[in-house]
Amino acid sequence: MPAITVDDIMILPRLPRPDRTAPERPVDKIVTAHKQLEGAGFEVRRPFPSLDLRSADPFILLDQMGPVAYEPHQAKGAPWHPHRGFETVTYMLDGAMVHHDSHGGGGTISEGDTQWMTAGSGILHDEVPPEELVATGGWFHGIQLWVNLPRALKMAPPRYQDLDASKLTLVSSHDGGALVRVIAGEIGGFSGPGSTYTPIAYAHASISPGGQLEMPWPQHFTAMAYVLSGSGTVGSQRHPVTEGQLTVFGPGSGITITADSEQHNATGDLEVLLLGGQPIREPVIQYGPFVMNTKAEIIQAMEDYQAGRMGNIPAEHVRGTVIGE
Repeated sequence: MPAITVDDIMILPRLPRPDRTAPERPVDKIVTAHKQLEGAGFEVRRPFPSLDLRSADPFILLDQMGPVAYEPHQAKGAPWHPHRGFETVTYMLDGAMVHHDSHGGGGTISEGDTQWMTAGSGILHDEVPPEELVATGGWFHGIQLWVNLPRALKMAPPRYQDLDASKLTLVSSHDGGALVRVIAGEIGGFSGPGSTYTPIAYAHASISPGGQLEMPWPQHFTAMAYVLSGSGTVGSQRHPVTEGQLTVFGPGSGITITADSEQHNATGDLEVLLLGGQPIREPVIQYGPFVMNTKAEIIQAMEDYQAGRMGNIPAEHVRGTVIGE
């Protein structure tokens, strides 16, 4: 990590500084991710949902998978399982993951790639390490984000987007001290390649030691920053943050993140995920892989899955199914 970078950051277009006449977003809350097992038994760090942050509208879940160095035959994935009512976004930093789904989408997601799967009305898929990683072991690090869909789009047709690393929009901070990879949405006039039903902004920033990232953020969006690795501070009050911590910002026009002068991690930079979106403000009822608005809709989703109305596992991939992540 980082999965995609540049030799000379100074050649990149630059983000504008936030409007100095508008209020900076204050730090509302800092949450430390908890650890738990998912899929076939791999560990994730999850800042939300949690006891400290139950709602992150318009997002449902954020999981950091790794970084971990797998021994041979130790890597695990998530076998075939259903989804309905939201979108999953998988961003790989180290290693690779293989995806298949019941609507013909899929492929290998490698370092810097992003996979965007709209479950909508229902889909079956699996997420597994490639055979080479299972056989020989190696580094693995990825992020999965669940983006909620509003009631009117819960039953949208499933779709799949494979965003190669080269498609990400690369920009620098106004002073050249941070590299920002825009994955989706618009930040400071720069748009990422991801096509979203729910309006969001999603990016990965690498901030050099002692550097500061001051950047505009859509005022009508929520704003959060999750530390993948390294340490630094957030906001003008310089609240300290470190690996595995999520900052929730309050209302305002821009955010500030500062890297400590020394970084004790693999990249030597403060690595941060930036995310936020237009709140949906609708009831959320979740049961495992189903995210709907009412209990009756959850029951219907379970019945539809059991009746095969969310699709079928292709014959070449039949290995059994589980209801899980």
